[in-house]
Amino acid sequence: MSHFLPTGTVYGTLLNFRTEVDALAPQMTQAPYKAPPKAPVLYVKTANTWSPHGSDIAVPAAVPEVEIGASIGMVIGAEGDVEGFVLMNDLSIPHASFFRPPVKFKCVDGFLGIGPVLRDAQEVADPASFRVEVRINGDLKQSIDFSQLVRPAQQLLTDVGDFMTLAHGDVLMLGCGPGRPLARAGDRIDISAPGFETLSNTLVKEAA
Repeated sequence: MSHFLPTGTVYGTLLNFRTEVDALAPQMTQAPYKAPPKAPVLYVKTANTWSPHGSDIAVPAAVPEVEIGASIGMVIGAEGDVEGFVLMNDLSIPHASFFRPPVKFKCVDGFLGIGPVLRDAQEVADPASFRVEVRINGDLKQSIDFSQLVRPAQQLLTDVGDFMTLAHGDVLMLGCGPGRPLARAGDRIDISAPGFETLSNTLVKEAA
C-alpha cells in the first residue's frame, strides 16, 4: 500500500491550544508585538522535511534532543474544503524564539513525519473529538485533546482564508499540543489516534 504524501504546501499553526496561549500570555504584551496575534500564526514545513510513515529520521550530530510536535493536518480539497485528515509529527530543534521560529529549527531534512493513510473527512463528525497519543519506545509521553483548540478546525480554515488562499492538496495543521516531549537518536516515535492508522518513525544519528 502506497503511503500518503502531500501534493501541495504544508503549513503549521502556532499558538492554537488554549493552555499554550495562557502560558505565553505575559510575553505577548511585551515588545516587539505588545499584543496577542489577531490572525492565525503560520509557518511552512518545506518538502525537504517530509518523511513517510515507517522511515528513519536523521538527527543532526550537534543536536542532542528534538521536540516532538504531534498534530493532525487538514488536507485541502478541490473546492477549498477539507478532503481528509492525516497524523503528523512536526519535529523541531528546541528553541526559545517561539513566536517566529527560525527555519533552521523547523525545516531540517526529514523533520515532518506524515501518517500512512488519509482519513476521509466525511468519516469525521467533529474534529474536536480527536484524541492523539504520543509514545516513545512504547511509553506514553503525551495525550492531546483537540477540543482545546483556540480555533477549531473550521474556524482555523476560515480565518486563514481571510488572508491567503489554500490550494488543492495543501495541508494545514491544527497545531501541536502543550507539553511536547523530547526524543533522541535511537528512539521510536508512535503517534496514534482513534480512527487513524498509527504514524511511526525512528530517530537515527545523522551519517558522518
